[in-house]
Amino acid sequence: MKSIIMSFFACCCFAMASAQQPINIDLWPNGLPNSNGIDKTPFDDARQNFKPTIRVFLPEKSKANGMAVVCCPGGGYTHLAMDHEGYDWAPFYNELGIALIVLKYRMPHQVKEVPISDAKEALRVVREHAAEWNIDPKKVGIMGSSAGGHLASTIATHSDAATVPNFQVLFYPVISMQPGVTHQGSHDGLLGRDATAEMNMQYSNAQQVTAQTPPAIMLLSDDDKAVIPQNSAEYYLALKKAGVKAAIHVYPTGGHGWGYRSNFKYHDSMINDLTDWLKSLW
Repeated sequence: MKSIIMSFFACCCFAMASAQQPINIDLWPNGLPNSNGIDKTPFDDARQNFKPTIRVFLPEKSKANGMAVVCCPGGGYTHLAMDHEGYDWAPFYNELGIALIVLKYRMPHQVKEVPISDAKEALRVVREHAAEWNIDPKKVGIMGSSAGGHLASTIATHSDAATVPNFQVLFYPVISMQPGVTHQGSHDGLLGRDATAEMNMQYSNAQQVTAQTPPAIMLLSDDDKAVIPQNSAEYYLALKKAGVKAAIHVYPTGGHGWGYRSNFKYHDSMINDLTDWLKSLW
């Protein structure tokens, strides 16, 4: 019995020793490049006044395959679902040899440049540390859920060569800013209720797809009433029309916002679909 207990203890110690501790990085140590109007007060997560940071989860060096994903949790551009749409994904990605970088971005308060600049800076920082973190700077993707999916697809369609991601993973994403298709709360949080038709078009990301837009996978539920599936369908069709590699997986039920939660009925299928697609990239 004593030897069994000692063996178990040794295994636990080895697992703890081999696990990578997450790295927390302040995105703007020299001062914010813009303001949403509330971030001059002390940062306070409880008030959705988030300090823009990234938390870096690295796989074991022996498993690292050079891929990395910058993750943008959702929350309707009013709050952030940091756990089930962010941190909880780390073991999955790390087991595949992929680094996960979870972004805590500032809420726009109708200043669209605020979350966009945070996301672009996260990608820049990851590529800056690529050699140190065993990452290939040409294999850095972006992931987003719901409004985070809008942010991710915005970076994918509104970036120059220096900041564009190499692939996109989008969960039940807000894609359109058009009335009747968009998620109204996300629209109002990013652009404001009185956004012009021109602004709605500019940030309806299916309309911004080009042949240079990076490959994407979309995963969503058919019965999603919060962000209707038309968002993903429009994006998928636009990508295919532009000749961009894309996949879409629509699960029969599940509604909105399941993220990594294991009680999502199609969790295992979703994990397999995502794994297969990620492995197909390189």
